[in-house]
Amino acid sequence: MVPEVMVILGSGSDLKIAKKTMGSLEELQISYSLKVASAHRTHEKVKNLVIKATENGVKVFIAIAGLSAHLSGSIASYTHRPVIGVPVDVKLSGLDSLLSSVQTPYPASIATVGIDRGDNAGILAAKILAISNEKIKNNLHDLRKTYHDKIHSSEKEILSQINGGYYKNFQINGLNNNNFKDENSNNELTNKVDVAVILDSYSNIKIGENIIELLNKLEISHDFKIISPIANPMEFEKYINTKNVKFFIGVGGLSAHITGSIVALSEKLVIGVPCSNQLNGLDALFSMVNMPPGVPVATVGIDNGYNGALLIGKILGVHDKKIETNLKGEIANERIFKEI
Repeated sequence: MVPEVMVILGSGSDLKIAKKTMGSLEELQISYSLKVASAHRTHEKVKNLVIKATENGVKVFIAIAGLSAHLSGSIASYTHRPVIGVPVDVKLSGLDSLLSSVQTPYPASIATVGIDRGDNAGILAAKILAISNEKIKNNLHDLRKTYHDKIHSSEKEILSQINGGYYKNFQINGLNNNNFKDENSNNELTNKVDVAVILDSYSNIKIGENIIELLNKLEISHDFKIISPIANPMEFEKYINTKNVKFFIGVGGLSAHITGSIVALSEKLVIGVPCSNQLNGLDALFSMVNMPPGVPVATVGIDNGYNGALLIGKILGVHDKKIETNLKGEIANERIFKEI
């Protein structure tokens, strides 16, 4: 039987992170395989493994590696399927492996998650598969509700321990902690497109234009909006809740609240493109990629709108043969162009 997801470790020492990934995949009832292969020490194994797995129908690859962490890029060079990168904290607090994974050049787009966040990698793989699988989509909804309920349970436990003389237990009338919103029940959704591209500022318009350019080439339907979740929170929430899309791509700089705001409002897959408005984009990158458990953002490189759009193509190509064909052609043409 061919697994839907292949997890590849750069080293046996990464198993502790892989266990988080496997735990998520088990809970979400997704088939997977686990291999150990180094991009540097067993390059032929990586190449042959990825090529054969792609040919046989593996839909998503998860690369878990530390240090220089070239594994995710090596995998991406041999497949047109989505690759999720999990940087591991071995040295430098994991920043070396994070930057190695997320900063891959076009056309090697890696959906990078936070350092040591193997659990989020499994959830992100499920979100990719859920685009055309209702069972996985429902499993994701149930998992999200458990994270939701844990927050309220922890609040209740903490408040029960507070006995200060000036403490006031402020109550909000009508707030039901057990009401978790299921976006699938919204009956007011607008016309369906594949992806909504959202910018938090006009200053990032060039990155947005790069995304739209490639989406048009790949024949992927899209909507485009410039709106800040900080400056216009109510309008932003209304937009997210009324978009009938398969997933979102958020483009933002500075603290980059845009992707976090989207995942707070939607269960759909979210791709993040950080922008270099300040600090060379590192502030936006860290804000997007280091998400807490349960709410991953598939982050690509700083200012790399093309890789954001390419990742969209790779994800939709899992479910759509026409997009898959367009994607293969774009990758092949780009590689030939670079060689010339």
